[in-house]
Amino acid sequence: MYKLLLYFLFSTLLFSQTLSNPKPYAALGDVIYNNVAKIEAMQDIDAYKLYGEDIKEYLNKVYYLKEQGYGLEKGVSQITKREYLKRLRGLSKENDMFLRVISASYSDAMRQKEYDLFSTIINKHLIDTEKNKEQIIEYYFAHQEDINSSGVIDEFLEEDAKLKAQREAKRRSYKTKKELEAEKIKRIRERDRAAKERLERRLQEELIKKKLMIREKQKRELSN
Repeated sequence: MYKLLLYFLFSTLLFSQTLSNPKPYAALGDVIYNNVAKIEAMQDIDAYKLYGEDIKEYLNKVYYLKEQGYGLEKGVSQITKREYLKRLRGLSKENDMFLRVISASYSDAMRQKEYDLFSTIINKHLIDTEKNKEQIIEYYFAHQEDINSSGVIDEFLEEDAKLKAQREAKRRSYKTKKELEAEKIKRIRERDRAAKERLERRLQEELIKKKLMIREKQKRELSN
């Protein structure tokens, strides 16, 4: 039991400190290794206590197999590539099972209005919160008096507020194509109106000038 605990702790440390996953069969392995944090977080949630022993057993198998995967890269693994792939496929089925449990409990939490469980699932990122962002926000606004927005929801709201402010600032700073076209038409009309007014003034001045000339001529004729 003591050796098993030490192995578990060592494997956990190794798993968390490793920046990349084993390269052999990475397309399958990455899915399993990248989901470990989600499945490990299930242990801290009462709704998943029923799966406690299954989760521990699964994590031990994943930690062990990941270590063997690194060994395969270096050519010092205790198992063959064929056996490694076989075990990956087995873990993939268990991984999918745990994810289905999470997905079902997330849906049930919303349907049954279990607000604390709903908040816990999203704040621990047991589901893809970005992918489900619209649904999460919509559900929050429908039940905001009962849901604590701390965490993911507050981050979403703050992010949306910033985006809205940025869009508004951009809208104020840069005129739309329609606005620019309207202003261009307005300038053309004002220029045409000004030209028309200048022409009318010139014609009026010429008319007045001609009238004055006619009157002067008439005066001269009458005086003779």
